[in-house]
Amino acid sequence: MLLNIEELFEKAEGRRKTAEYADAVKLYKSALSAYRKMADLPGVLDSVLALGDTLRASGEFAAAKAFYEEGLGLAEALEDRYAEADALVGLGLSIRALGDWKRAMQAVNMAEKIYISIEDRHGEAFALWARAGTYRIKGDVKKAVETFRLALDRFRALKDSTGMAYSYCGLGGSSRVANKFDDSEKYYKMANRMFGRLKDRFGLAYSYCGLGNGRRMKGDYKGALDYFKKAGVLYKKIGDRVSYSYTLWSEGTTYKMQGKLDKADDSFKESAEFFRQTKDPRGDIYCILARGEIDYLKGNVKKAKGSFTKGLDQAKGYGFKLEAGYASRLLKGFDKGKGFPVNLP
Repeated sequence: MLLNIEELFEKAEGRRKTAEYADAVKLYKSALSAYRKMADLPGVLDSVLALGDTLRASGEFAAAKAFYEEGLGLAEALEDRYAEADALVGLGLSIRALGDWKRAMQAVNMAEKIYISIEDRHGEAFALWARAGTYRIKGDVKKAVETFRLALDRFRALKDSTGMAYSYCGLGGSSRVANKFDDSEKYYKMANRMFGRLKDRFGLAYSYCGLGNGRRMKGDYKGALDYFKKAGVLYKKIGDRVSYSYTLWSEGTTYKMQGKLDKADDSFKESAEFFRQTKDPRGDIYCILARGEIDYLKGNVKKAKGSFTKGLDQAKGYGFKLEAGYASRLLKGFDKGKGFPVNLP
């Protein structure tokens, strides 16, 4: 019986590595059910953490959070420091995606302290990467870049190509919001090449979207749409609704810059619905602002101002400095009656 469960778990691991997340979740849940029946707590712990990781990777952050919380309690009861740190960093990443970057930072910092105490170098590097992304969500782009570079150095020393590639993506995204578009493209190209060698489908999609946004910011709208199409195809296969939603937002923004307002609005509507389903507050804010801008460009200025104001209020409420800045920029443009359409990074 134990061998069958272990084989089931290994099969799930294989599905997760190839980004077949829906199949992986089913297999992990079967293993979890079997471990629960056997009262095998270490097996339960491994399963709930694996489910958290898989659901988080597919953008199901609320479900991931619940598994990480269960895993954290089990890890503490079993005095498994490695699992405790893994649960904390996963919990932090899930909480961050759901809008609470302050609690996320606390969880990641706690995980990092444990990783240091048990001399888990890969864990330390991963915690640095998670902290860097949290700085970016907070709006501290300078700290994000600095910390992604630290994470990159750690992953390089460990010869961890996957960690390096995701650090390059972090640098690419942070460079873009800092308006350093050449740097952004350079980092995403490096990541894309590495993901290709690693056969990492999620990483390829992630870097394609980043490359598309770089092309968009440089005014190459056709090139941008080509990259977004590649990313979208992969995200659909993977089943990652959140990442696909951000790709749709980027696609809609590109159509908007081309003056194709109806196509842009269709992309924004679809994106907004996915963000609503997955409870992603940042994505929701981006879509509120985007659809407000479509209203403005179509002459519905009163509705547009309401959307810009709503977006600003929500961004301030969550402490999203970048998004609050974007909303303020749109409101200033509204008051001056110029500056539209806006190509937000």
